[in-house]
Amino acid sequence: MKITRVTMDDLPAVVQIERAGFSPAEAGSPAAFKERISKLAATFLVARDGDRVVGFIVGPAVNAKFVADEMYTQTPTNLVTGGHQLVLSIAVVPAYRGQGVGSQLLTALEREARAAGRQTMSLDSLAKNVPFYTHNGFVKVGVAASSHAGETWYNLVKKL
Repeated sequence: MKITRVTMDDLPAVVQIERAGFSPAEAGSPAAFKERISKLAATFLVARDGDRVVGFIVGPAVNAKFVADEMYTQTPTNLVTGGHQLVLSIAVVPAYRGQGVGSQLLTALEREARAAGRQTMSLDSLAKNVPFYTHNGFVKVGVAASSHAGETWYNLVKKL
C-alpha cells in the first residue's frame, strides 16, 4: 500500500469510492471532488494498491475548528501553515475495509498536518463510525451543528 497526493486522473476512482461509502445524500458530487482536487491537493491523499486507488482522505486546513456544512459545497482554500486540519471525507473500497487502509490514511494526513503546524485534526462522524475514530486517537466532543444529509453527526477531535 502506498499513500500519495491525489491527481486529477484519480477523480473517477475517488467518486466511485465515495459513492460506495456514503448514501446519495451524503456523498460528494463529481464537481465537488474536482474542486477539492484543484484546491486541496496538499491535503487530499489516496491509498494505492499498485495502480489502483483503494481509498482516500480529504479536507481543508483552515482556522475553523470544525467542519461547516457549506464546506461540502464550497471548498475552502488551505492555509499554508497553522490552523486546523479538517476531514470532509474518508472512504475505502469495500473489499479493502478492515485491512487498516483508513487508519493509514488518517496517519498520513496527520503527518502532513503536524508538518504544517496544525493544532488539531477534526471531523464529523455518524455514530456507527465513532469507534473507528476513537481507536485512531480522536475524542468525541459532542453533537455537531451539521445537518448534512439530514443525519446526526458527532464532532471528533485529535490534538496534534
